[in-house]
Parts: sequence; structure tokens; C-alpha cells
Amino acid sequence: MKEEKNYFVHESSYVDDGVQVGDGTKIWHFCHVQRGAVLGRNCSLGQNVNIGPNVHVGNGVRIQNNVSVYEGVVLEDNVFCGPSCVFTNVTTPRAHFPVHGEYALTRVKEGASLGANSTVVCGHTVGRSALVAAGAVVTKDVPDYALMAGVPARRIGWVCECGKRLDDSLVCDCGRHYKESNGLLEKLE
Repeated sequence: MKEEKNYFVHESSYVDDGVQVGDGTKIWHFCHVQRGAVLGRNCSLGQNVNIGPNVHVGNGVRIQNNVSVYEGVVLEDNVFCGPSCVFTNVTTPRAHFPVHGEYALTRVKEGASLGANSTVVCGHTVGRSALVAAGAVVTKDVPDYALMAGVPARRIGWVCECGKRLDDSLVCDCGRHYKESNGLLEKLE
């Protein structure tokens, strides 16, 4: 009896044995999802996406064209990876000294967005609902709700959970309220 799958894989893509794919997920043209990877429900992998071995991708994640998510990277629920954004997984790579599976953990927390051509250097965490601008290079941990830009990326403001930039009042047009304390932002209920 053949198992019915409740997700879509384009005929030009490869999904290795031992991969878990959640219901409603769409894997578009020329993708490769490698052994041991877990893709949550209702994800979308654009053209030419590579998901490395043992990578965990949460529910509702959108990975745009030309992104490689390497082993050691964790994408929590509702993360957005813009076109051609880059992850690394080794802090001091050398072709003649391979690390053999010793990868630095990189975590992108729930609701965070990484702009087109941004880079996240391994071993760092991008906070919940943070927004990393196009072309920025993340070289340290990013706080929740931070708006990061530049090379290296630095915080230039705060963003709401909905994605809008917050002004000094820390009250968004959508009705959410925030409070800043000790250089961190928290959402008020």
C-alpha cells in the first residue's frame, strides 16, 4: 500500500530518504532536501533551495530562491529567508582540515525575517520577530524585535511582530505595545 503524501514536490527536486515533510509544504524547482531533515507544515521552498542533512525547519517557514540551509541551522516557526540569504556552519573553514560534523549552532527564532542577500555567520541567534535588512551581515546575537542593518549588522531600531518599524512610542499602528528595558524590547500583553 502506497503512503499518500499531503505535500508537493516539483519533479525537478530531490527529497532524500529519511526526510520528514509536513502537510501543505511546497518544494519547488531544483531543490534538494537531504537525509534526516525535518520540514514543518505549510512551508515553501523556492527554486534552488538546499536543505542540509539533519536541519530542522519549523511550520510556516518561507525560504526564497537560492538559499542553502546547512546542518547546524535551526529555523523556528514562521521564519522568512529572503532570496539568496546565506548561512554558514563552520567558524574557521579549511578545505584541508574538515570538521566532520562539528557545526556551530545557528538559530533563527519564531517570526524573524532575513532580507535578500543577508548573511548569518554561524554560532549566533536571530531573535524572535527580528528583521535583518537586505545585505546585512550578522556577526553577533540579534535581540528579539531588533531591526538590523549594515556590515557588520547593528541595531538601527525596533520592529513590531507584524513587521512595521516602531517609533519612539513603541506602539505600532496594528495596536501592539512594547517596552524597552536594558537594551531589549518586550511585547506587552
